Amino acid sequence: MIPQGIMNGADMKYLLLTSSLALASLATLASAEQIRLLSSSDFDWQSTPEGVAFAALHGDRFSDAYQALVRLPAGTVSPPHVKSANMFGVMLEGEMIHYAHDADPAAARVIGPGSFYSIAAGAAHVSACVSAIPCVAYLYQDGAFDFLPV
Repeated sequence: MIPQGIMNGADMKYLLLTSSLALASLATLASAEQIRLLSSSDFDWQSTPEGVAFAALHGDRFSDAYQALVRLPAGTVSPPHVKSANMFGVMLEGEMIHYAHDADPAAARVIGPGSFYSIAAGAAHVSACVSAIPCVAYLYQDGAFDFLPV
């Protein structure tokens, strides 16, 4: 608290103006961080040599937890592999199967748009896009991306 009589009217106006501008700047920053909108044309798809593409949404998939879209060409079947982090996904386009590496793929449940899946860290599995169109899913992984063949 500033004792009365130390600030004159001009100083008080300056303090109020700079305080108001600082609060407005903070509010603008907070708003920018709280709402982020991307249209499909904003996605920066990065393809792997195998043709699987990732569009980063949040975080760096090679260093920490991340969110991304993943697009697999129709007919893509991964080799059996594990991941070091838990993976969670929601299907947006196409149809996929995910199954334990030693299970019968013919018995795997097919999931399509709107379906949810999770694959526990360390679970040896195979993922496949079984539709005639590419498969697109939203992914969240609670640690860095890796792909460790079994």
